[in-house]
Amino acid sequence: MKVLLTGATGQLGHALIASKPHGVELIATSRSGGDGLLALDLANPEDCRAAVQAHCPDWVLNAGAYTAVDRAESEPELAHAVNADAPAAFADALAETGGRLLQVSTDFVFNGAQGSPYKPEQAVDPLGVYGATKAAGEAAALQLPGALVLRTGWVYGPVGHNFCLTMLRLHRERQQLGVVADQVGCPTSTATLAAACWRAIGVEVPRILHWSDAGAASWYDFAVAIGELGVAAGLLERAARVLPISTTDYPTPARRPSYSLLDCSASRVALGLEPLHWRAALAQVLSDLSPTLDPSRRVA
Repeated sequence: MKVLLTGATGQLGHALIASKPHGVELIATSRSGGDGLLALDLANPEDCRAAVQAHCPDWVLNAGAYTAVDRAESEPELAHAVNADAPAAFADALAETGGRLLQVSTDFVFNGAQGSPYKPEQAVDPLGVYGATKAAGEAAALQLPGALVLRTGWVYGPVGHNFCLTMLRLHRERQQLGVVADQVGCPTSTATLAAACWRAIGVEVPRILHWSDAGAASWYDFAVAIGELGVAAGLLERAARVLPISTTDYPTPARRPSYSLLDCSASRVALGLEPLHWRAALAQVLSDLSPTLDPSRRVA
């Protein structure tokens, strides 16, 4: 099976490459290419079509995205090009070559108002530019027969820019942190997300899937756990004191859903994957991170 992967240098891309199943011929791409990667600019639909036409993959695994939620409010055209026009171009080209598409999407396609986990079949209603462009990307992808959408949220891993790595740094640098406590979702490890992506293209599943680790948390809960488990993993000498604050105490350009928990029950059954609680997944990530940490920053 030949798979064209976008976003290979991103945090999910790293995990997908590391967990590539046996028998998969992977064509990994990034915006700038290099280091064995094919250059592919997702902001250019013609480049997306050309890549599919040149390589005729069985699947395009579109893990690349414009994910700067706040900056998207001032760069809507670029966000739309990457998050909506690129999957549309992939779908168009794959309709000609006969391949399929897995579009990785987000919990931000929902408005967070209902206060209970969102099911895959529910209507989307995004609050901001980022969520709107990802919703448009879903719709474009699903125009292709056989295409899949896999929604997730609060993604983090041992590389890249994410909440977990930022909190580790802040725990190390500060005595006290204020973290939003009135937004609820579920942290999702790139390792478990990558496993779900690979399984999705290997078995017959519903066209829209939800995947996150098990449980629920606020950003405050997540930050506290990062401190506690960071100490246990030897990454921190001590955890900073974390204070709960409200969304209004930390204004941002983009509105965020106050409740974005995804109902993953049907998707887990379809994928045949057992859920891992988010704290257990976090402990695994921090444990894997320990040997790679700069020795000067590791606790003796």
